[in-house]
Amino acid sequence: MKNVFVFLPVFFGGKISFLFTQELVLTFLAFCSGASAIYVLNDIIDVAHDKLHQVKKFRPLASGAISISTGKILFAGLLVLFLLLLFLLQSNAVYFILSYFVLNIAYSFKLKELPIIDVSCISLGFVLRIFAGGAATDIHISHWMVIIVFLLSVSMALSKRRDDLLLDIDKNSLRKSLTGYNLQFLDFAKGISFSVTLVAYIMYSISPEVMSRVGSENLYLTSFFVFLGIMRYIQITLVENDSGSPTDILWKDRFLQFTLFGWMMLFTLLLYGNKF
Repeated sequence: MKNVFVFLPVFFGGKISFLFTQELVLTFLAFCSGASAIYVLNDIIDVAHDKLHQVKKFRPLASGAISISTGKILFAGLLVLFLLLLFLLQSNAVYFILSYFVLNIAYSFKLKELPIIDVSCISLGFVLRIFAGGAATDIHISHWMVIIVFLLSVSMALSKRRDDLLLDIDKNSLRKSLTGYNLQFLDFAKGISFSVTLVAYIMYSISPEVMSRVGSENLYLTSFFVFLGIMRYIQITLVENDSGSPTDILWKDRFLQFTLFGWMMLFTLLLYGNKF
């Protein structure tokens, strides 16, 4: 699901017809194989820590369902597939994909141990996805998209760190970067980043440049769904103390699904309604 971000430039750029172009599909598949290889590598490195985690202990390597040697073979296979897909790419998207891969290698071995740097690396991964999607389709990436995607992903990454802190496990044993966090800091930082995300989105929706490109002055109406989605996510984090996996939350929370669907339908109507 995270790699779907490569399609955002096409959607927001009003060029939905580019959705299934060969270059964009290859970019998506390259991210899938590269990210999968990184996940396997990260699980090999973190297998001892994952065994202590209430959820991660059920992962194939941590649970023993798959051996470390099998994990290494899987990593090698995915790496070969990743390099093959890069070879097939013709656009500058390849540079953003390689940057993502190198960044995450560094993250797996060291950067994930550094507070604040760890969540920034996660967020940069999403930014690199949208830059790659733009490069694959020759669509300009606006500063608004970069700012909003970075801030939103930082907010969710901070929420994940909060979920780790709630586990009754020694911080250093679970994740070294947790020693640089506490609940007060994470709640305050998350509140700031979510607030700035909402403000950035509202400014984006009323930007003369954006209104001219979209062809509508009513884009600000979509801010209603963005506000509801952020409030619900904060409620899940602070009231229900459940923010470990944004993907899992989205799959099971009907309120978030409703707000996302409402936002997509309204945004699509405003952006593409006059083109049908």
